[in-house]
Amino acid sequence: MVVSSELYPFKERYLDLGGHRLHYLDEGRGEPLVMLHGNPTWSFYYRNLVKAFSGRYRTIVPDHIGCGKSDKPGADAYPYTLEQRVKDLEALLATLGLEDNLTLVVHDWGGMIGMAYATLHPEKIKRLVILNTGTFHLPKTKPFPWSLWFCRTPLLGALLVRGGNAFSRAAVTWCARRKPLTPEIRQGYLAPYDSWANRVAVLRFVQDIPLKPGDPGYDLISRVEQNLAQFRRVPTVICWGDQDFVFDRHFLQRWTECLPEAVVHRFPDAGHYVLEDAGEEIIAIIDRFLKEHPIHE
Repeated sequence: MVVSSELYPFKERYLDLGGHRLHYLDEGRGEPLVMLHGNPTWSFYYRNLVKAFSGRYRTIVPDHIGCGKSDKPGADAYPYTLEQRVKDLEALLATLGLEDNLTLVVHDWGGMIGMAYATLHPEKIKRLVILNTGTFHLPKTKPFPWSLWFCRTPLLGALLVRGGNAFSRAAVTWCARRKPLTPEIRQGYLAPYDSWANRVAVLRFVQDIPLKPGDPGYDLISRVEQNLAQFRRVPTVICWGDQDFVFDRHFLQRWTECLPEAVVHRFPDAGHYVLEDAGEEIIAIIDRFLKEHPIHE
């Protein structure tokens, strides 16, 4: 796995989870900022936030099992469910002794994982930074994207996602909208997913999007959605790329309904990879947000 050391100059750290190695970043000292990525990204997505904030904060960024530099076991050896992802996060934070004063930064599937963790441990969460994600059921006004339907189709989905790497390649092509990603950044995103075996999590994340009762994770998302109101008083900033074809205005409206006191910053020309499109602006926004909402022991 070849990734530019200039773009991603961080020390590798690993935690054993039931025989599978979970890779994570642990850079800096101070109040913990826990950053959770989605699919098909990995901790590489947060590289510039780590560089910007590790001088004053402790930045923790795990690669979910099957992603980034973490192990990529087959589906027969690891469940690849939302419930397991939350358990993995619990294990990592407990091992690192991070039991309080957490700021969660969440994107894509990281929103479901992070907020599921938060509803189990609300007393630990002191600030929220939300980037194009959801942690509730598909809004009634939002059609499920046809491209995701294709990837969920039996046999065809596996051929597209695991065989042709179509999901990851489409992401680096369409998820940044202001300007194309450079070849080095594209390679950084694609590097972990270089074979059929190494794309197992990419497919499973798409397959496991809970759409109806009985789907894995559906009941868990229902509980999270029902409990979101308890975070209304938690300082929250939302940075949103309006050109995201999945997490679009319908999701943003649902966030503002659930967390009406959140401060929202919209980027009309930014896509799903909002940190790639508007990274400098968002770093400044987060920096100001953290200073305006200090954590008091």
